[in-house]
Amino acid sequence: MSKVILVTGASKGIGRAIVDVLCNSEQDVKVLGIARSVDDLEALKTKYQEKFDYLCADITDTVAISNYVKKIHKEYGSVDAVIANAGVLAPVQSVARADIMQWKQLFDVNFFSIVSLVSELLPSLKKSNQGDVILVSSGASAKPYYAWGAYGASKAALNHFAQTVALEEPQIKTVAVAPGVVNTQMQDAIRDELGPSNMTPEALKRFTDLREKNQLLEPEIPATIYANLALHGIPTTINGKYLRYSDELLKNYR
Repeated sequence: MSKVILVTGASKGIGRAIVDVLCNSEQDVKVLGIARSVDDLEALKTKYQEKFDYLCADITDTVAISNYVKKIHKEYGSVDAVIANAGVLAPVQSVARADIMQWKQLFDVNFFSIVSLVSELLPSLKKSNQGDVILVSSGASAKPYYAWGAYGASKAALNHFAQTVALEEPQIKTVAVAPGVVNTQMQDAIRDELGPSNMTPEALKRFTDLREKNQLLEPEIPATIYANLALHGIPTTINGKYLRYSDELLKNYR
């Protein structure tokens, strides 16, 4: 029987790479993607045919997401894993310049949408023999970066959410994993748009240096870890934890 795996932010960057790893695996899978870019989603559907299906919607659209979860439950009965990857970096702004409405919008995407989605999926996850919740966190959740207060705080909240689900739902396993600094559109935005006008030169230098020295990770590196956690299950040893992608506890999933 196919493993049913839901991936948010499935059309670009790490999310797109996760879909590729899952659909190209030797296991029998059904990958369900949620994203806003219908053209990219259609391209994935054309490429992977029956292995992939999707919902084109904003992850904060609770009505669309709730209806899709009901459809999933009706068609598949259960969900084996959800990989919560969708997220945004903006607003990049210091606390002195904080636009609270923008911070709230970021939290809607990076945190509250995930709480809502996981809550909706709990019955389906509990029906699975596996039932895994894999959260894409960030190193910024544990270390401050200038003008990244909103993003870092939302990812720190996500780490705590992993602990909470692990405590409250013994039938389900949960982990939050930071992917490292990955060569995606987000990094382009940091170097070219968001960073120069909002970050200090010292804070921005780390990201420009990584690009210049060709030290950014390709999306497939963390994507393989997320995909393998979904395919093979989260071990008890890391249930509820926050880990970096390079942690020794994840060595069997790389």
